Amino acid sequence: MKGEGKHLKLKRVTILAVAVALSLIVCALVLWRAVEGLGPLDLTIADNRSTVVLDRHGQLLRPFATREGRWRLPVEVSDVDPRYFAILKAYEDSRFDRHFGVDPLALLRAAAQFAGNGRIVSGGSTLTMQVARLLEPRDERTLTTKFRQMVRAIQLESRYSKDEILRLYLTLAPYGGNLEGIRAASLSYFGREPKRLSFSEAALLVALPQAPETRRPDRFVRHATAARNRVLDRARESNVISAAEAEAAKAAPVPDTRRPFPMLAAHAAEAAIAARPDRTMHRLAIDARLQVSLERLARERIERLDPRLSVAILVLDNVTGEIRAQVGSPDYMSRDRSGAIDMTLALRSPGSALKPFIYALAFESGLAHPETLLDDRPSRYGIYQPENFDLAFQGTVTARKALQLSLNVPAVELLNELGPARLLARLRDTETAIALPKEAAPGLAVGLGGLGITLTDLTRLYSGLARGGSVPNLKRYADDAASSGPERRIADPVSAWYVFDILRGAPPPDNALAGRIAYKTGTSYGYRDAWAVGYDRQFTIGVWVGRPDGTAVPGLVGRLAAAPILFDAYGRLGLEPEALTMPPFALQATTATLPPPLRHVRKDVPKTIASTIQAPLKIAFPLDGSRVELGLSQPSEGKGSLVLKASGGVPPMTWLVDGAPVEAGTMRREAHWQPDGAGFVRLSVIDAKGATDSVMVRVE
Repeated sequence: MKGEGKHLKLKRVTILAVAVALSLIVCALVLWRAVEGLGPLDLTIADNRSTVVLDRHGQLLRPFATREGRWRLPVEVSDVDPRYFAILKAYEDSRFDRHFGVDPLALLRAAAQFAGNGRIVSGGSTLTMQVARLLEPRDERTLTTKFRQMVRAIQLESRYSKDEILRLYLTLAPYGGNLEGIRAASLSYFGREPKRLSFSEAALLVALPQAPETRRPDRFVRHATAARNRVLDRARESNVISAAEAEAAKAAPVPDTRRPFPMLAAHAAEAAIAARPDRTMHRLAIDARLQVSLERLARERIERLDPRLSVAILVLDNVTGEIRAQVGSPDYMSRDRSGAIDMTLALRSPGSALKPFIYALAFESGLAHPETLLDDRPSRYGIYQPENFDLAFQGTVTARKALQLSLNVPAVELLNELGPARLLARLRDTETAIALPKEAAPGLAVGLGGLGITLTDLTRLYSGLARGGSVPNLKRYADDAASSGPERRIADPVSAWYVFDILRGAPPPDNALAGRIAYKTGTSYGYRDAWAVGYDRQFTIGVWVGRPDGTAVPGLVGRLAAAPILFDAYGRLGLEPEALTMPPFALQATTATLPPPLRHVRKDVPKTIASTIQAPLKIAFPLDGSRVELGLSQPSEGKGSLVLKASGGVPPMTWLVDGAPVEAGTMRREAHWQPDGAGFVRLSVIDAKGATDSVMVRVE
C-alpha cells in the first residue's frame, strides 16, 4: 500500500508539472501572439528630449525645455550614482537583472496579497513594465492594460539590453510638474547632477515616480519625506544600507523648493542652437569652470558701477582659436542692464584700442621702430586737430613710450604717413567686420576709434598679435576640426613682437603687477565704451564695459573700468603668463644706434615722396605678391641668395626684411639677401630722405 501511495503521489506531481508546463506554453504562445499583434514599439517620446549645451568636458552649461515645455534631459546609466540603482532595485524590482521583462514570482505575490487583503498591496510591475507604461501612457488601470504592459515589457527585453532599459527609465520617469527623468529632478531639487547622491537623495528619487504629483517636495514635503523613509526602510531590510545609514538618511531634510536650471554662457548657448537647430546636444569649446568664475567676476565688478552698465568678457586660446569663455552680460535676466543682449557681438567704438595695429603696420612698413622718435606736439591735418586724452603734450617721445602712454598725436602722425585706407584694408583682410561713419572717405579719426568693431573681432585681432601676426579662425565647438582656411595676417612676426614688447611695459592698473601681460585700453568718444584687451603667448582676454543703449557714462574710462577686470580675469586662468619669443630678425637698438632714416619720423619730409625732383622710391624687384624661387637666382654672392633692386629715391639706401636691417647705408640701389628658409617675407627699403616702399613676397 505504501508503494502504491508513493506511485500515486508521483503521478499527481507529474500531472501537475505537465499541466504547469502546458500552461506556461499556452501563456507563452498567447504572449507571443500578443506581441506580434501589438506591432513594434514607438520610442518617439523617448527621443523627444531637451536640447542641452555642454562645455568642452561635457559639463552642462544650459538645458532647454522640450517643445511641450518639459524638462527631459538626456542621461546615461554611467551618469547616475550606483547607490541609486541598488535602492531602486531593492524597492521596485529585486530580480530585474534576471527576469525577461515579467517577473512571475512578483505577479503571484501581488495576486496572493490582493486575495488576502482585498486590495492591491503591490502591483507586481517590473521596471521594464514601468518603462512600457511610460512609453505608452494610459490613464486606465485594468487587467487589459496590465497585460499590454507585460507584452511590451517582453518586447523591450528582447530588443534592448538591461542598461538600455534602465536608460529609458532614467529619462522618462516623472518627478512632478514638468520634470521628467532623474537628471532633471536631481538638478531641480538638489542643484547638481545625479553622479553623486546621498542615500537620502537617492531614496527620494526612487520614491517620487510612484506618485509624482502628490509627493512633490516643493508642494507636499511631508508626503515626500514619508515616501522617502519607506524606501529607506525597504533598502535597510534588503541589506542595501545599514540601519545607521538609514537613520542618518531619514534625518536629512527634504528640499522644499525647486532650483533654477544652470544658465552658464547663456548667449553662447542660444547662438549654438540658432546655428545648428537640428542638433539636441551641443558641445562648446567653453570651459565651464572658467565661465563660472568670470560670470561671477562680471557681477561683482558691475555692482560697484552704474546700475544700467553692462560688461562683456571674451577669452580666446591663442593656439587653437577656441573660445574658452564668453560672458555676454553680467546678468542675462536683468532688464535694467539689458542682460539678454550679447555685448561680445555689439558694434561699438574701440577708442584707442586700435592704436597697436597702427604701430604694427608702421613697424612692418619700415616707417618706424619702437625706438623711433615721434613728435607729440600740437598738430593739424586740414580741419582735424588731434588732442591727447589729458589735453597735454609730451614733446619728443619714442614710439614705445607713445604707445605705452596711449598718446593720440603720435598715433595720428603715423596713420597720416600710412594712410587710413591702408589700416582699414589690413583689418578687412582679416575678415574683421568694420562699421564706418557715412562719409566720403575714412579719415584719420578711425585710428582713435572713429569706427565700429565688436569685442569678439577686437579680441581676435589681438590674438593675432600673440600668434606672431596670424589671426585665428574662431573655434566655438569642441568637436570642430582645426580650421584649414587661408592664413590672414594683421602683422608680420617682427612687428607683432615689437608691439607685444611695448605693451608688456604699459603701466598696469592699481590691482595688478607690471610686465606680466601685454595690454591696451580704450575709451570711446563721449565716455560711451571702456575697453581693455590683454594677451600673453597662451591666451587673449577682451573686456568691454558700457551701457548697451550706447548712452554716455561720465567718467567711464578704459583704464579705470575695464583694465582691473582684465587683470582679475587673467588671475582666474590659474596660469603663469608666458612671454612671446623674440623673432630672429627683431632689431634691438637704441634711438642712437638705429639706421638714420629710422631715428625720427619728420613731418617736414614726406615718407611717400623723397623729393619733388627725384623719382619716387620703389622696389623694382621682387614685385609685390610675387613668388621667388631661390634656385633661379644666382648672383655673385652665391646660389640661393636674392637680389633686391630699387628705383628712384635718394641714396644711401637701407634694406629691411621683416623689419630687420639687411644692408644699411649702401649707395647702390640693390642689395643681396640670403633667406634662411621658405615662407612669406616683407621687404622694405628706406632712402636718405626717409621715403619708404615695401612689398610682400613668397620665397620658395
